[in-house]
Amino acid sequence: MEKKLLLGNEAVARGLYEAGVRVVSSYPGTPSTEITESVTKYDEIYSEWAPNEKVAFEVAIGASFGGARSFCAMKHVGLNVAADPLYTASYIGVNGGMVCAVADDPGMHSSQNEQDSRRHAIAAKVPMLEPSDSQDALDFTKAAYDLSERFDTPVLLRLSTRISHSRSLVTLSERNNVELKKYERNVMKNVMMPAMARKAHAKVEERNEALTLWADTEAFELGINREEIFSDEIGVIAAGSTYAYAREALGEKASYLKLGIVNPLPKKAIIDFAKKVKTLYVIEELDDVIETHCIKLGVKVIGREIFSPLGEYNQSIIAKAILGFEKECVSVDCDIPARPPVLCPGCPHRGLYYALKDMNLYVSGDIGCYTLGAQAPLSMMDTCVCMGASVSALHGYNTARGSEAAKKSIAVIGDSTFMHSGITGLIDIVYNKGISTVIVLDNSITGMTGHQNNPLNGKTIKGDPTTAVDLEALARAIGINRIVVVDPFDIKATKSAVAEELLAEEPSLVISRRPCALLKNVKHEPSLVVDSDKCVGCKMCLKVGCPAISQKKQENGRTKAFIDPNQCLGCGVCVETCRLDAIKKA
Repeated sequence: MEKKLLLGNEAVARGLYEAGVRVVSSYPGTPSTEITESVTKYDEIYSEWAPNEKVAFEVAIGASFGGARSFCAMKHVGLNVAADPLYTASYIGVNGGMVCAVADDPGMHSSQNEQDSRRHAIAAKVPMLEPSDSQDALDFTKAAYDLSERFDTPVLLRLSTRISHSRSLVTLSERNNVELKKYERNVMKNVMMPAMARKAHAKVEERNEALTLWADTEAFELGINREEIFSDEIGVIAAGSTYAYAREALGEKASYLKLGIVNPLPKKAIIDFAKKVKTLYVIEELDDVIETHCIKLGVKVIGREIFSPLGEYNQSIIAKAILGFEKECVSVDCDIPARPPVLCPGCPHRGLYYALKDMNLYVSGDIGCYTLGAQAPLSMMDTCVCMGASVSALHGYNTARGSEAAKKSIAVIGDSTFMHSGITGLIDIVYNKGISTVIVLDNSITGMTGHQNNPLNGKTIKGDPTTAVDLEALARAIGINRIVVVDPFDIKATKSAVAEELLAEEPSLVISRRPCALLKNVKHEPSLVVDSDKCVGCKMCLKVGCPAISQKKQENGRTKAFIDPNQCLGCGVCVETCRLDAIKKA
C-alpha cells in the first residue's frame, strides 16, 4: 500500500475520498482551509466554497438527506456561524453519513479568540473525534462516517493548528464507492416542529448513552482510544496534539490513555486506567473538559493546577510541569526582532487607509487582510469583532451617538466577508433608516486565507467561470441609492468621494475596487526609487507602512529612504507622502 507524507488537512481530504464522500461544501478559514482545497484534486467528489459556514453546513446536511456521504469544514469561530443548523441536525440525524471538521486555533495564530469547540459538541450532543497526527486524521475521518450512519448523527472532527498544518506519514487505501442511500419521506424524523423535536430530544439522550458505551468498548477495539502502559508511577490522559507532545516529553516515564473520541468521553476506561498509576495527569489545551469529566467520575487528577488554560502547549512545558525540568532544545543567544504580519507591498487596502488617515474617522473594522490596517503606522481601525460585524456595529454606533457621529465614521469590510455576513447588516441600515457609510474593499479574492474564489469574482472553487454577484446592483436592490466606486491608488479621488458620502443624509456604499497585488493576472508598474539628492530623511514615506520602504545610511553618514526593488510593485501610494518629489519611477 502506498505511503505519503501529508498535512493533517490533506489527510482529512484523503479520508473523505477513501470514505466515498460525494459532496463537500466549506467556507475558508485558517487552519481548516487546505482540507477543501485538497478535495478539489479528487474528481469523484463535488466541492464548493459556500458564502458562509452556515450555508456550508446546510448544504452538507441537505446532501445527507439526499443519501450522500457529505462533509463541511470551517475554523472554530465558523462553527459559531453554523451552530444553528448543527444543534437541530443533532435532533434530526442523517441519511447518508455527515461529518463537519472544525479546526481550533490554540495560541490564536490567525484568530480573534481561542474558544474550545468541544463545548459545541457537548452542547449539541454530537460525537466528536480528535486526531493526534495525519494518520489519525485519515483514519478518524473514515471512522466518523461509520459512526454517523450507525448512530444516526452528524459527527464533528476536531483539528487544531498543529495537527492541520504538520506533516506525518500516512498509508493510503482505495476509495470505497458507497452507494447513494434511498431517500424516504419521513416528516416525523426530518421536520423539527415542537411535537417532533420533543421525541427527537429523547432519542438524542439515548444515543449519547450508547455512544458513551461505544467510547468505552469498541473505540478501543478500533484503536480510536488506546492505552499505553509503561509506568505505574505517572499516568497521562490526553487527546490530539497534547498526546503527541506528552509522548515526546515524557517517553516511557509515563503511561498514557490516548483519547480519540472527546465527546462523549468514556467512563469505565478512565476509572480503570486511574487504578493503574499512582499520579494521574490530564493534559488538554484551552478548557478543562476532560479534567471536569474525571472529577465527576470521582477520579483524582492533576490538570489546571499546573497547566494554563491559555495558548498552546509544547514538550518543554509538559516536561517542566510533570518532571520538574525542561526538555532540551536548541536556542539562539540573541534577540530576535518581532515580525508582525503587515499589508503586502502594493496592497490596495494601504491606499484606501492612507487616503482616509488624516480625516479623523471612527473605523468599524472586520475580519480579513485589511484588519492589519489596525496596526501602526496606519492605525486605521477602532473595533473588530467578527465576520460581518463592521456594518451592523457601525449602525449601532451611529444610532447611539447620532447623525453628527455618522459624518465621522465608516465601516470597512472585504468583498468575501461582505458576501459572508455583511449584506444583512447593510439591509438593517437601510430598513431602519440609518445614514451610515460602508466601504467594501473589493480585491477580487478571499485574500487572508490564501486566495480562494468567492461569489463576487465569478469563479468557482476550481477556477471555472460562473455568475458573479453584481455588487452595485445588489446594493440598489436592497435600497442603497448612493453608490460610488473608487480606485484606492487614486488617493485624492478616494478621499474626496468618501468625504462627500459622509455628508449624505442617507446610507452610502463606497466600493474600493482594485485586485489583490498577489494575484497572478495583475500587472504591476515598475518599482520606484528614491532620489537621494532630494530626500532629506524626513521619514514621511514610512507612514504608509509598506515593507518595501526602509531607511538606509548613506556614505556621507546621513540616513535616507530606500525602496527595495525586489519588493516594490510600483503602486505609487508612497509618492503621495513625499512633499519633495524624491520618489519616482526607476
